[in-house]
This record gives sequence, C-alpha cells and structure tokens, in this order.
Amino acid sequence: QVQLVESGGGSVQAGGSLRLSCTVSGFFYSPNYMGWFRQAPGKEREGVAVIRTGAGSTYYADSVKGRFTISQDNAKKTLYLQMNSLKPEDTAMYYCATRRIRDSSSPLEVSRYNDWGRGTQVTVAS
Repeated sequence: QVQLVESGGGSVQAGGSLRLSCTVSGFFYSPNYMGWFRQAPGKEREGVAVIRTGAGSTYYADSVKGRFTISQDNAKKTLYLQMNSLKPEDTAMYYCATRRIRDSSSPLEVSRYNDWGRGTQVTVAS
C-alpha cells in the first residue's frame, strides 16, 4: 500500500522559512514525478513544485520561483520542500503526491497525480 506522510508545517511570520518533508513507502511502481501541491480555503488545489525522479529536473509554479526549492533523498525515501521568504498568500494545506505516467501534460498538473498524502498545514502571518 502506497503511503505518503507529510510533516514540517506550522505557523510563521511573513519572511520566515519552513522545510516540509514527505516520507514515502509501499510503492509498487516507480513514480515519474513527485511533487508538492497546496490548497487554500475556497481555492482549487494547485501545483507548487515537482521533481522528475529519474532525471532530477525540477518545475515550479511562477508564484514560488526563487523562494521554494524541491529536493529528494532517495536513500531516505523522502521528498523535501524548502520554503523561504514566505508570504501570507502561501498559507494553505500542503500535500505531496506521486505520478506514474509522464505524458505531454504539465508536470504540475494536479489531475495526473495518483497517490496523495494527507497534508500539512502552513500558515503565514503578515
């Protein structure tokens, strides 16, 4: 059974930093992509940062470029999201997810992801 467990969320002041972690287990497939997504109240879930697991290529939403960094530690089976210069608009539930298939759609496309964690809350105060 595939399991993804996020941690590292919390409350910070604007300009602060957080590092999210996602530990994965139980995979019966090798995901092409792993990524971080977020959903704020009343808004749709959106892609934040994705890494192509084999090549290591990374993809970011424009709103987080230059502030967030995604990385993976294969030995620890953990995905990370370093978030710096946080803004109040970054407040959301953050989820990690995996995607089996690589196709022509954007790596950040939410609907293409197969397995999801339960999320960790990030709150940024102004």
